[in-house]
Amino acid sequence: MTTAVISRPTSTAAARGSAVTGTGVLLRFMLRRDRIRFPSWTLGLPLLMMYFATALDTVAKSPEDLEGLSAFSGSPAGALFGGRGFGFDDITIERFLAGQYGLYVAIGAGLMGLLTVVRHTRVEERSGRAELIRANVVGKHAQLTAALVLTATMAVLVALLVAGTMASRGFDAGGSLLFGASIGAVALAFAGIAAVTVQLSEYPRAASGMAGAALGAAFLLRGLGDMAAVQGSGPSWLSWLSPLGWSQQTAPYVHDRWWPLAVNLAFVATTAATGYRLSARRDFGAGLVPPRPGSPRAAAWLAGPLTLAFRLHRASLIGWSAALLVAGLAYGSFTQPLLEGFTDGPDDMVAILGGADNLLAGYLAMMGLTMALVVGVYAVLAVQALRAEETDGRTEPVLATAVSRTAWVGSHAAVAAAGIPWLLLVAGLGVGVGAAVSAGDASLIGEVLLGHVAHTPAVWLVLAAAVLLYAAAPRVLPVIWVVLGYGLIAGYFAPVLDIPDGALRLSPFEHVGDYPLEDISVVAVVVLVALAGVLFQGAVAMFRRRDLAGGA
Repeated sequence: MTTAVISRPTSTAAARGSAVTGTGVLLRFMLRRDRIRFPSWTLGLPLLMMYFATALDTVAKSPEDLEGLSAFSGSPAGALFGGRGFGFDDITIERFLAGQYGLYVAIGAGLMGLLTVVRHTRVEERSGRAELIRANVVGKHAQLTAALVLTATMAVLVALLVAGTMASRGFDAGGSLLFGASIGAVALAFAGIAAVTVQLSEYPRAASGMAGAALGAAFLLRGLGDMAAVQGSGPSWLSWLSPLGWSQQTAPYVHDRWWPLAVNLAFVATTAATGYRLSARRDFGAGLVPPRPGSPRAAAWLAGPLTLAFRLHRASLIGWSAALLVAGLAYGSFTQPLLEGFTDGPDDMVAILGGADNLLAGYLAMMGLTMALVVGVYAVLAVQALRAEETDGRTEPVLATAVSRTAWVGSHAAVAAAGIPWLLLVAGLGVGVGAAVSAGDASLIGEVLLGHVAHTPAVWLVLAAAVLLYAAAPRVLPVIWVVLGYGLIAGYFAPVLDIPDGALRLSPFEHVGDYPLEDISVVAVVVLVALAGVLFQGAVAMFRRRDLAGGA
């Protein structure tokens, strides 16, 4: 018996549309997957802006206080970390918010854009889910198109909510809308960059890392350009090489310029088109930059679980070490200008640094806390990498050998725990050297190193809590970010917000002491280390009882 197959000619219009067939279905699927992330990003960034506005109302209670803040923000150091400050010669609350704090909301929007695109493209290919989807009636560009549409939707919502937040405080509606649009434009710009980087590497971490490096470069170029503009000499044009600079050039509440966003939109169109073209030139699941072939045989030192864990965390430790050293040098080198800028600042802001008589010690202690919080981010990401090893199916083959569950989770936790004092030491070295050069006092290096490393027990406690959550209920692991967020608020704004001592003590970073402003509490060090040990023992017990790739 013979079966005849009749092929029907495909119309030209259908052929043109086939590359994005299924985009709507994929978009609904992505919204379903991001039912937690979507509102977290789109509500979190406007809430952050609202927090900045509320905190500024508390700190700057009079026009004189606001002028004191703007004196620092209008300096070269302030331009590096916030922007050149359009309209600061006639400062208002809304101008200060947009010119100084808007940058950090924009950075958050950039992270939202690049992480969303990587999550729904390269991560899906790496996990194998995209291959199953492509086996259905789905166009080759549908995945990337749906990811970009999702990111654009999030960017628009963030823009509208930020604009609404500013307008609700009585600020000019037109300026508020422009400010919100400038924040959303940054998210689109880095979504376009991520659309390119996901085509270059077959590994999600590498794609995120390249897009993140672009965000860091954008911050640096903008900072150097803004510093030159404030000083009145130098390459101020560098700001125009940065998507962050394009958004700040809109100068909301001052010039209200919409046209710089056209540069941003042209950049988004170019990078998205490049992403589509590169996607068509590579094999599914592969990257345009081929990975370096590994050795056919593993090195002898990789025979144990501890050395294997170190090998897996090595690249992350190297990257974090380099980043913290550079950041430490940058922040330390502006010690003297920062102190000069805070001398005439409002009393509440000076109180955050320990008072007018302790500005130097207070600033160095604040940098120690800042770096401890950053290293806390490393600790949480290290535990999330542990979770990724499990969900990607690489943990089970290891445990199928003579490696016990205790040895496996303990090895990864030990490597992360050892990395914490190392990273704090590197960060402290950068801040200490920079501060010593800036202030002309070499003795600061030793004090800064001790102040940074003293936070090790607090970060160990964060790490132990993260491992416990991973071992007991992996799905709620993101809750650990609340601990770091609360540590940031308690450490930075406790004198301003009048946080009660009992609530302040809930932060693990409020016990050891902010050296050199305060003495180090040996008792607190011992207690935090003991608590971290107890949490880790509980984590080991929980991990031995639950199934892999699931909760207890």
